[in-house]
Amino acid sequence: MTNLESTQERRLGAWEKYLSLWVALCIGAGIGMGRAFPQLSTALGEFIYPIMVQIPFGEVIRAGKTPKPIAATLIANWAIKPFTMALLGMVFLTVVFRGFLPPDMAQSYQSGLILLGVAPCTAMVLMWSYLARGNMGHTLVMTAINSLSMVVLYAPLARFLLGISGIVVPWQTIAFTVGIYIGTPLVLGYFTRRWALTQRGTDWFESRLIPKLRLVSITALLCTLVVLFSLQGSVIVEMPAIVGMIAIPIFINIILVFGIAYVMSKFMRLGYEDAAPTAIIAGSNHFEVAVAVATTVFGLASGAALATVVGVLTEVPFMLFLVWLCKKTRSFFVYKS
Repeated sequence: MTNLESTQERRLGAWEKYLSLWVALCIGAGIGMGRAFPQLSTALGEFIYPIMVQIPFGEVIRAGKTPKPIAATLIANWAIKPFTMALLGMVFLTVVFRGFLPPDMAQSYQSGLILLGVAPCTAMVLMWSYLARGNMGHTLVMTAINSLSMVVLYAPLARFLLGISGIVVPWQTIAFTVGIYIGTPLVLGYFTRRWALTQRGTDWFESRLIPKLRLVSITALLCTLVVLFSLQGSVIVEMPAIVGMIAIPIFINIILVFGIAYVMSKFMRLGYEDAAPTAIIAGSNHFEVAVAVATTVFGLASGAALATVVGVLTEVPFMLFLVWLCKKTRSFFVYKS
């Protein structure tokens, strides 16, 4: 993965380096617009496709020659995090906070947490890895592998965990939504990448096309945040306690899964540059997909959508905390010869 790292190392533009600032501004704008124009609504923007174009499919295949970081990432993201998120959501929303939440709303919020927990990694994870001084090539490949895994695993796992929690959602609905928001962008991204590299070459692809697609992706994401927070902003402002109740299991799950992946990386004797992004990717959530599925399946104004929006709201401070934690524990990955 070192050859990929050399082309990706520290190549983040102003839009990505300061993405947390743009997210905060759009959250504020969305809340303000929601209070000024309560009827505001629009369609979700498509922001997954530009990410899929950047998936280095050849590197994903070659990454199989170094299975340890891949195994740590996949185990944490698919065998641990979805189940711990579902469990923590049930414990906190239906037991700990039972006296504060109506049962139907608690179940709706729990649905959103499940959809959030099943969605590994985010488009912002490159920024977190960059700030933690992690291996950017490793980060990109792990992000790509997670994106490919979601095509197969997201729908059945989400349906399974929702069913265990007593939340009935037709299989066809989730499968159709995943196909629209993950499958279609993946196919389009693959053929776009193949055409660009074949017809225009690597230099044009990396210097001309990718920067434009990143701008499109981030702009679409920020516009989506404005819309979502315009619809859910009143709840966030008027009932911050609910936001706090939803945020607590999210934070605990992030720390728990991050810690498991970090310790797992230590036992695998990974270097810090690989261990940090492995743990950060494990702890983070692909809230873009979770938001898209929640709003499509349950509605823009649903409790499930609000729970995924809280995931957006807390992503930046929670992940910055993980970045700080990684940098403070770098010596944990110094091995004796």
